[in-house]
Amino acid sequence: MSDDNHSITDSRVLAAMAHPVRRRLLDLLKLDGPGTASTLAEHTGEAVGNVSHHLRALATAGLIEEAPELARDRRERWWRRTSPTLCWSSTDFADDAAGEAVAHAVESLNLERQTGHVRRWADQPQAEQERWPLGPFSAEVWLRVTDDELAEYAAELKSVMNKWAEREVPDDGRDRSTVFTFARGVPGRP
Repeated sequence: MSDDNHSITDSRVLAAMAHPVRRRLLDLLKLDGPGTASTLAEHTGEAVGNVSHHLRALATAGLIEEAPELARDRRERWWRRTSPTLCWSSTDFADDAAGEAVAHAVESLNLERQTGHVRRWADQPQAEQERWPLGPFSAEVWLRVTDDELAEYAAELKSVMNKWAEREVPDDGRDRSTVFTFARGVPGRP
């Protein structure tokens, strides 16, 4: 497994990971570590056959790989991500009309996915929201920066996010839930 970011420059790979079920499988494999089609089906509510199909598509795209050392027998197939982080730039597809269309569609789907997580939290019953009186947040700022300065700002934000995502979770008996966070910075006007 690579410790480096996987920079996607092939529109077919980008399209493969864009499917909502595949994206969720990638998220689960990152959050929970390697899994089988059966365990991933339990977490997603999808049929095992459907999960197996999507796992094969992710493997064909090079986004996941088998982890045979985890199998208890020859029939059991474990899967893991090939890279902890996936990234792409729409500029990598600028010279290819089809690739550019895929990158644009994936960006739209990604934004929909991200805001969907936030919407689901906002729709939680008051009792569930009261369990989290301090942590959930929303932050926004307007900046006056150059492209280079925005890239520096993004790197600092990603560094903080990765510090928390990659930390060793303390074994102190406290119950920890999964939390989704995201940040975006795009040129715009109020």
